[in-house]
Amino acid sequence: MTTRKVGNLLGLAVLSYLTRGPMHPYELGRTLRDNDDGRSIKFNHGSLYMVIQQLARAGFVAEQETTREGNRPERTVYALTDAGRRELVDWMRELVEVPQHEYPHFVAALSLIAALPPDLVVELLGQRLERLTALRTEIRDHIDRALAGGLHPLFMVEEEYRLALLEAESAFVGRFVGQIVDPETGWGRPWAAFHGGPAEREETP
Repeated sequence: MTTRKVGNLLGLAVLSYLTRGPMHPYELGRTLRDNDDGRSIKFNHGSLYMVIQQLARAGFVAEQETTREGNRPERTVYALTDAGRRELVDWMRELVEVPQHEYPHFVAALSLIAALPPDLVVELLGQRLERLTALRTEIRDHIDRALAGGLHPLFMVEEEYRLALLEAESAFVGRFVGQIVDPETGWGRPWAAFHGGPAEREETP
């Protein structure tokens, strides 16, 4: 992956929205909120101002003008530079084209799952399945409401992707539970023995 002058994905969102025209940070923040980008990119008032300054130092955005309305603080309007436009395209090209190795928390837990006894793991996975079902319902409702309100499906594609990931995870968790509890080939018995469970006690004279 390319080492970028500004690596925060909030910076990518700023570059993207500035293609619509120059904006001041308050307007950018409102646009991010209106488009519900907080579901995909972490941001707050302070981080937004910080990343805009980083983009400016990198030459990707430039101050266009400073305005003041009444007694309100001055607002600096930023515009996308040619370098920023090139950075946007190059960054998006990389993110879309090149799979990146990530470190999800659940994957970390799975890599260490043998540290827990199988009965507890089955219980926890059952609870996870319930939460995954609730999340899937929430996202499906969110998508349906947006589309019913006239939003083009293109602007909900990230939610469709999120939903697909949850569906895949639900299927995986269900299979994993089956692999543990299957009465003939299940992993639960030797796993329990590892933790000093029933299988180990039965083999002890």
